[in-house]
Amino acid sequence: MSTVATLLKQKNSDIWRISPEKSVFDAIKLMDEKGVGALLVVQNNSLVGIVSERDYARKVILKGKTSKETRVTEIMTRQVLYVTPDHTINDCMVLMTGKRIRHLPVLQEDDLVGIISLGDVVEEIIREQKSKIKELENYISWEENY
Repeated sequence: MSTVATLLKQKNSDIWRISPEKSVFDAIKLMDEKGVGALLVVQNNSLVGIVSERDYARKVILKGKTSKETRVTEIMTRQVLYVTPDHTINDCMVLMTGKRIRHLPVLQEDDLVGIISLGDVVEEIIREQKSKIKELENYISWEENY
């Protein structure tokens, strides 16, 4: 089973972040520009939260607030679940499905080293399965020829 470190080597290493004092409008605009569904909220080089499209929908739109006047700090998720590069992809899948989250920051000794999405995890699982299938096909082919 591959690890988060392996996955991070294969994907875009950009970590999109925003300050908690920025407007929610700025956060949504950045998510749109970068094609992501969540941003890490960083203050003084420390991870203080995560803000997602889901936070926007539930805490701004449904509450009748405006995105230009609401600050990220007002809607961000403060208790951020995270993984380390040593976690397995299976660990991530269990955590993400169990907690119903779509994004996991990756921390190594309090340093932010990446972020992975549920889509990244699913793609890695599919890649692993294809590799195993290929190995089995090669083994069966070898067995049939000897």
